[in-house]
Amino acid sequence: MALTFPQGFPQTRLRRPRMAEWSRRLVAETRLSPSDFIWAIVLRAGRGEREPVASMPGVERLSVDEAVKAAREAKSLGIPALALFPFTGKADRSADAKEALNPDNLMCQAARAIKDAVPEIGLMADVALDPYTDHGHDGLMKDGVILNDETVDMLVEQALVEARAGFDIIAPSDMMDGRIGAIRRGLDSEGLMDVQIMSYAAKYASGFYGPYRDAIGSSGVLKGDKRTYQMDPANSDEALREVALDIAEGADSVMVKPALAYLDIIRRVKETFAMPTFAFQVSGEYAMIMAAAQNGWIDGERIMMETLLSIRRAGANGVITYFAQKAAKILND
Repeated sequence: MALTFPQGFPQTRLRRPRMAEWSRRLVAETRLSPSDFIWAIVLRAGRGEREPVASMPGVERLSVDEAVKAAREAKSLGIPALALFPFTGKADRSADAKEALNPDNLMCQAARAIKDAVPEIGLMADVALDPYTDHGHDGLMKDGVILNDETVDMLVEQALVEARAGFDIIAPSDMMDGRIGAIRRGLDSEGLMDVQIMSYAAKYASGFYGPYRDAIGSSGVLKGDKRTYQMDPANSDEALREVALDIAEGADSVMVKPALAYLDIIRRVKETFAMPTFAFQVSGEYAMIMAAAQNGWIDGERIMMETLLSIRRAGANGVITYFAQKAAKILND
């Protein structure tokens, strides 16, 4: 519907509501709060360890005990949930990704420890094989081809291992066809009907993931690229088909990844399906802001908040972000 305005300048002066800070607050159309964030955290083995990720200034790989401290801080800041991702060294990687099914792997240890210490915090588990494969791909591979159905069977087992450990949200990031329905059936058959699925429904084969692969130990082992299963950045209609299928298979919420270069996709998904819709402000987005800020080229805090606001304005109910802690502190102040 086209907007019509009965009067123009000088009767209408759009600057009037912008003149004072209190007025700008009253007419703001989009707001940010700590409850809009899911804090992305990378885990590592050890105790008392906080290991900086070189390509992500300000992000550290946390040992389980340090992740528990982060969970306590998240609660105090009003951040409702954490998204956990494991750093896996080459010794624990294999072609069959068997560490993904270890009920005492790093993810499961962290889930149990955090739930014991801060049961009110929601926990989101990444479900994909790339942290555990020796080739760095999200699925099982044979003769250079990613095997869809065999991978889905394994993802179901991985999801069950993580749900039993205490994760509240299973978030498949692998982009295999049919995995949402298979995981939902698997969870329900084990009496885990209340465990949510947040589907990485529109996950693009993006260049913005590089620093994350450094963070989880995949960059040095990745062979080839992921274009045969992640989405083509040129496509928009295809994202709606992906989302529609995942909703039909039982997803409780859907995600667009990355965020900033795909604001149009966030908007289309939200307007088309009216589903809880999330976006992942990924490692490359984070690293670009931090690098430019460190060089004095931008106001880092201002750009951080502006990008988070833009993702919410596009239609995202919430944002998975490495900035969650920092942004929440600013909002609370």
